Amino acid sequence: MKYEYYRENKSHSDSLFPYNTYLCAIPMELREVPLHWHDEMEIIYVKKGKGTIILDFESHYVEAGDIIIALPGQIHGIFQFEGFSMEYENIIFSADMLLSKIADSVSEEFFVPLLSGKLQFDHVITADDYCYADFARCLDRADAIRAKPFPKGYKLALKGCLFDFMYAIAGIAEGKKTDRDTKNFNRIKDVIKYIETNYAQQISIDEISSICGFSSSHFMKFFKNIMGCSFIDYLNDYRLSMASRMLVSSEDTVLSVAADCGYYNLSYFNRLFKRKYKLTPSEFRKRRPEQ
Repeated sequence: MKYEYYRENKSHSDSLFPYNTYLCAIPMELREVPLHWHDEMEIIYVKKGKGTIILDFESHYVEAGDIIIALPGQIHGIFQFEGFSMEYENIIFSADMLLSKIADSVSEEFFVPLLSGKLQFDHVITADDYCYADFARCLDRADAIRAKPFPKGYKLALKGCLFDFMYAIAGIAEGKKTDRDTKNFNRIKDVIKYIETNYAQQISIDEISSICGFSSSHFMKFFKNIMGCSFIDYLNDYRLSMASRMLVSSEDTVLSVAADCGYYNLSYFNRLFKRKYKLTPSEFRKRRPEQ
């Protein structure tokens, strides 16, 4: 089976039917999916192996069969667990496709609180959970529907699967009172999104601090307190992750890849890359899997 890695800046689907799936694997072409967020809802369906999922800075061990639900705006990432590999399916869609154009009780009682984060439920569903069969049935049926050639009216059927999936969430969800510092959480989201958009450019501490309205020293403490690492370390890790993808998905020179990821000193890039991946960029590229 051919796997493709998830690029956050790619279009997830067409505008008239905002639903798509991606088959991915860690570590093949894809070594990791750094922390990120987007306006679409994402379901991660683990097919084989083991891995680590980060949801709002909490780490979760996952394995074959597990289903992970990331709501719109929820910070999440996908990483290798120890020496294991993991194959998984990404299902990414806009929740707007399920909302009525006029106000109704379904939106008011379920979708509005769900999408605003006011419903509490386990975002990692495992085979041991009593509700697991309901969730897995929806996803397996959606996979079967998308098996080519697509049947007539398949979009109606896919929407039906999503409604059934939402019904399964409604069955386990409860109202909650959040103790999250929403203002600071949104600041971190703004920083992460800025890095995603501008990692190829030089980013100064003064520049990134201004996004949060902090002084440079305050920002550095703020970032490390929430993320658990320094901003410079996080930025380098993100850039190197992007570089690893470019190395296996293009024939661009190592120098060009380094520059496209914000590194204009090749020896510095090579040193950081080898520290992270235990291989030089050239060695890493040679070991890419067959497509």
